[in-house]
Amino acid sequence: MAGSAAVPDGHGPGAAGPSAPDPAAPRPLGVGVVPTGNAEVDERLARLADADHLPADGHVEVYEDVHRGLRDALTALDARPAAPGPPGGPQGPR
Repeated sequence: MAGSAAVPDGHGPGAAGPSAPDPAAPRPLGVGVVPTGNAEVDERLARLADADHLPADGHVEVYEDVHRGLRDALTALDARPAAPGPPGGPQGPR
């Protein structure tokens, strides 16, 4: 049909191919996290992966949240009573 406008179907000349990744877009670092065995700490460390999907100006909020959570976890450890020492251990000053 001469003179009729072609309707793009995504397959011919002029069809837009897959777009190239935006070089300015955030790219995941893919840094792995080794489990610590402490569920609260592991949860906070896993939260760091959220920064992978944010622009740089969004990282601060994630880092501050993780830091606050880790600090709270350490504070909670200090608040627990100390475990008794091994039997036959030091008895204190004589």
